[in-house]
Amino acid sequence: MITDKKIGVLAGGTSAEREISLKSGGAIFRALQERGYNAVFIDAASDLHGSLISQHVDLAFIALHGGHGENGAVQGMLEVMGIPYTGSGVLASALAMDKEASKKIFLYHGIAVPPFRLAHRDELPGDLGSIAPGYVMGGSAIDFAMPWVIKPVAEGSSIGVHIVRHSDQLAGAITDALRYGNKIVLEKFIKGKEIQIGILCNRALGGVEVRPSLEFYNYEAKYTAGLTEYILPPEVSDAEYESLKNAALLAHMALGCAGATRVDLILDTEGHAYILEVNTIPGMTETSLLPKIANLEGLLFADLVEEIIKTAIEG
Repeated sequence: MITDKKIGVLAGGTSAEREISLKSGGAIFRALQERGYNAVFIDAASDLHGSLISQHVDLAFIALHGGHGENGAVQGMLEVMGIPYTGSGVLASALAMDKEASKKIFLYHGIAVPPFRLAHRDELPGDLGSIAPGYVMGGSAIDFAMPWVIKPVAEGSSIGVHIVRHSDQLAGAITDALRYGNKIVLEKFIKGKEIQIGILCNRALGGVEVRPSLEFYNYEAKYTAGLTEYILPPEVSDAEYESLKNAALLAHMALGCAGATRVDLILDTEGHAYILEVNTIPGMTETSLLPKIANLEGLLFADLVEEIIKTAIEG
């Protein structure tokens, strides 16, 4: 599928995930060149608007992870400029990036998420270590025991995420999570298998089970070679696999996502699936999880890139 549109691959940016975004964008750009597309690589770190105009971009392939590239801001600018783009629209991008909003939408649609509470920086006590079960956060008492997962409301790649097993770990975890915004999520830690499901064109492609050698699939485990084992397809029963794929597709559609997404889930020891988050711009290096999942369906990396472009052209 060759188009005469000039494709601008938008990568880099200014978020905490800049380096990963540059790798994704580079892989996409090379795949487009190999398939004969008229493509240009654009680092979105500064004057993105000017670059889009000067490079005469007709279609944007967004490879920006986190920050403005994934929260709907860049999508809004592209819409104002009349430039079609890959992936989800403004609202779906903003909702998926905001863990508070997305969790509430999942609950509205009957999609299971781990029990959680939310708190703004100003609502937290001076002694962060004093937070315990029964403490009121976000208008409700914490009614689940440790361990807890502490994370920023709006960040990706497990940046600022900590598992807290003892109260003396709370202050450090919360302080770090608040480096990435004024709101945090305090979530019940669910012990189980970490499963990621790839979605393309409103269809669940399949999944991968990640087995990190560290405590959980954090930033280091994701991006350091040898720290994580990837099981394709996941070692789960057929019924559990279908349940995971169905839950992931429901979450994708509940937020109004489009194009390709990767949905992160936990399958607990009793076989219940919980949605953690939907990634509207998943990693796109040739060793990233979505390309691994697509490969299960016979899609080469460049094939996946072309399928994502097709969704942007066809709307």
